[in-house]
Amino acid sequence: MAGQVLGRATLVGKRLGHYLIVEKVGAGGMGEVYRARDEHLEREVAVKILPPGTLADEAARKRFRKEALTLSKLNHPNIATIHDFDTQEGVDFLVMEYVAGVTVSEKLRAGPLPEKELTELGKQLAEGMAAAHEQGVIHRDLKPKNLRLTPDGRLKILDFGLAKLVQPAGEAAETESLTETHAVAGTLPYMAPEQLRGEAVDGRSDIWAAGVVFYEMATGRLPFLEKVSTATADAILHKSFPLPTRLQPSLPPRLEGTILKCLEKEPENRYQSAKELAVDLRRTANVNVTPAPVARRKLKWRNVLLAAALGLVAWALAYQLNVVGWRNRLLPHGGGARIGSLAVLPLENLSGDPAQEYFADGVTDELTSRLARMGEGLRVISRTSAMQYKGARKGLPQIARELNVDAVVEGSVLRSGSRVRISAQLIRASDDRSLWAGSYNRDIRDVLDLQAEVAEAITRQIQVQLRPEEQARRARARPVDPEAYDEYLRGRYYWNQRNEGGARQGIQHFRNAIARDPSYAQAYAGLADCYMMLGPFLQSMAPTEALLQAHAAVTRALELDPTLAEAHATLSQIVLTRDWDWRTSESELQRALELNPGYATAHHWYGLQLGYLGRAAEARKEIRL
Repeated sequence: MAGQVLGRATLVGKRLGHYLIVEKVGAGGMGEVYRARDEHLEREVAVKILPPGTLADEAARKRFRKEALTLSKLNHPNIATIHDFDTQEGVDFLVMEYVAGVTVSEKLRAGPLPEKELTELGKQLAEGMAAAHEQGVIHRDLKPKNLRLTPDGRLKILDFGLAKLVQPAGEAAETESLTETHAVAGTLPYMAPEQLRGEAVDGRSDIWAAGVVFYEMATGRLPFLEKVSTATADAILHKSFPLPTRLQPSLPPRLEGTILKCLEKEPENRYQSAKELAVDLRRTANVNVTPAPVARRKLKWRNVLLAAALGLVAWALAYQLNVVGWRNRLLPHGGGARIGSLAVLPLENLSGDPAQEYFADGVTDELTSRLARMGEGLRVISRTSAMQYKGARKGLPQIARELNVDAVVEGSVLRSGSRVRISAQLIRASDDRSLWAGSYNRDIRDVLDLQAEVAEAITRQIQVQLRPEEQARRARARPVDPEAYDEYLRGRYYWNQRNEGGARQGIQHFRNAIARDPSYAQAYAGLADCYMMLGPFLQSMAPTEALLQAHAAVTRALELDPTLAEAHATLSQIVLTRDWDWRTSESELQRALELNPGYATAHHWYGLQLGYLGRAAEARKEIRL
């Protein structure tokens, strides 16, 4: 009987219980869907007719009813509610909230979505997922066809949990509860790797599927779609996909980072909850504020063209002649006051692996150092002050006020195999407006060049003149050995802990870096810093031996790179502690600050030294800096 009913178009106009079938609105692997009239409550509903054989016997039907009751308790604005489950003449059907509008799949036929709409819909999807996951319900088949947009712009998730309910009889024990996590269904391009492997699934599998949907909304295409299903499955399990910004360059780095974190192949590297994903999307929505459109005067075309031509000629002349500094006035700052100070906030580690924090912290330090030494007249907050905001949920304007800066740089780092991607944006503190954003993806051998590109893009935006020393340093840049660089960052991570254990681990990592690349000047400077920490500063090592090792390392560093500010600053402390040579020590500190005016450690040491010498006013100035 069920098969006969399902196969006939005459189901329209018939009644199932007190539901009058009005029209057929869809069909899929989970059954046919009809718009119907609830004659008891006088409302429109959606009736889903389950495929024949879904519930083979009364025991399966009883289990289904129990689990449908669990789903009916999901009550959230972004989830289509289940109202009822019944059987009539062998036809099993579910009654759900009827959602008017179009599916996301239909909407995407016109191409990628605008950034603002993408962010808003993504936020609603994450909030609906979070509500269901808190009740222990996993969707298992999220895709654009299961997301409907109402005429007023609300996103509704359809068929939540049904992928589990409609599994064929025999695939699971009758006692299996809704919250148990077995891969039972899904649509291939949206299935997480663990689903394809037949492993246990949880809310993070839905997060993967949401990431595929976000990718599709951002770029207009799927991340993985081969000609045959087996190739698609293999790509999901083993291959990478084009970065969203490669297909849609205008996509903000923060939003791209969110998509990439959803699409980590290992569940532990993704967002660990839909609530966490929703928080990130809300922050993205708050950051990416589009300026209000400028009102246009209604001018005749002839006047418009004439004015444009005259303006272009005047601009070109002023730019070439730079008459009375007009060039600087004409080039855009993005509006607002000049930016003379900024802070680099700790870059987010998008790998999801806490063991990779050293890498994100190290890149943050390197970017801070580059910006500090690059521009004339630019004040860059030290890493010590900025790192206190690691993981902080404060608003950017508040952070900028607390640090007393005009702008902040925030972003993320993602290291995957031999590739590293840095995404960053420059945000003006006064109005929380993004002035610049960029995403850079390179082989890790070119990571130093990559950091320089990011720093130069920022300094160009705020019109800071590049210092000659930095231009020369940039010209000498060379590829770095990936393992040596990794060891160097680990060494700096441990040295920054400023304790005996950290210094000793730092020594080992710096030595590993030098073993990989004997010409790595910064690694020698780091080695010297660790010995100074163990000897003169912490007294955890015989000072004489520590000073000997530190001097040998810093001498080698300066032989390899005489422009290394960190090495000059460390040498100043060696000659002062070992020889009480105040004049040479001051000279080395001054040289360090010439090379990197924003090197906070050098200002600190110089301030202390001037204080010892009784030069109180100069000492106060350095300590304040």
